[in-house]
Amino acid sequence: MLFKGNCLELLRQVPDNTIKLIVTSPPYNIGKAYEKRMHISEYIEFQKQIIHECVRVMKNDGSICWQVGNYVDNGEIIPLDVLLYPVFAELKLKMRNRIVWHFGHGLHASKRFSGRYEVILWFTKNDQYTFNLDSVRVPQKYPEKKHFKGAKTGELSCNPLGKNPSDVWEIPNVKSNHIEKTIHPAQFPVELIERLVLALTNENDWTLDPFMGVGSTQVASIVHNRRSAGAEIMKEYYDLAFERIRLAEKGELQIRPMERPVFDPENKQKYVPPKRISLTKTTIELFESLEE
Repeated sequence: MLFKGNCLELLRQVPDNTIKLIVTSPPYNIGKAYEKRMHISEYIEFQKQIIHECVRVMKNDGSICWQVGNYVDNGEIIPLDVLLYPVFAELKLKMRNRIVWHFGHGLHASKRFSGRYEVILWFTKNDQYTFNLDSVRVPQKYPEKKHFKGAKTGELSCNPLGKNPSDVWEIPNVKSNHIEKTIHPAQFPVELIERLVLALTNENDWTLDPFMGVGSTQVASIVHNRRSAGAEIMKEYYDLAFERIRLAEKGELQIRPMERPVFDPENKQKYVPPKRISLTKTTIELFESLEE
């Protein structure tokens, strides 16, 4: 379900305790085309309104993931995760991880070290939350390693399904040669959201992205049989999101596979489409269907 307009208008239509995963990357207040630069205190208040609504609609066993970088003021960087943490803490949310997303490409700085990471703040409402670790395990570094003493001597010492991906994720960001590149200047790689969707939701759960951009959250949700809602104020991004979702439903959208260690333009993977989801229903019709 896509909404063209202010995300608060969408959020206020969503019933309490409905969404399993809220995941987004809000504007960083640095003057991009899709945002109005504000005083930093005004920006935090703006974020606070949206976070409050997101927490209201989040299921009790759900998660909220806020992906942010730095606000830059006259050459000084201010980490937005540090400024936003108190907003989540005031709402009694529990931080499960501060995930570091590391990428290899970005702006080249001349008066400081070039930035090559951003963070994802992952919060839950309580201790009973969905976490499917087996769905996101990665290959073991030493898959044949065995116990050398004790009762398990000779047995494999690692999980045969793979290892925990840890809280540092090496995932390429979407730059000019990325297979998913669109006109959006700060586009989510689908792979980043896929890991969150697989780990923090189950099939048929709802995800929501209040700053949808070109729909990477929706694509990641659809290809893994989840339902998704999102809001976007920029018409050109909204239209692109709609088209990308349409292609993802048909299994024709080219995205970087999760298991690919490096970018390879000769190996393009297409996903088998899940059951089609209508994009023409109203918000009320969609959320009423949750109760059936």
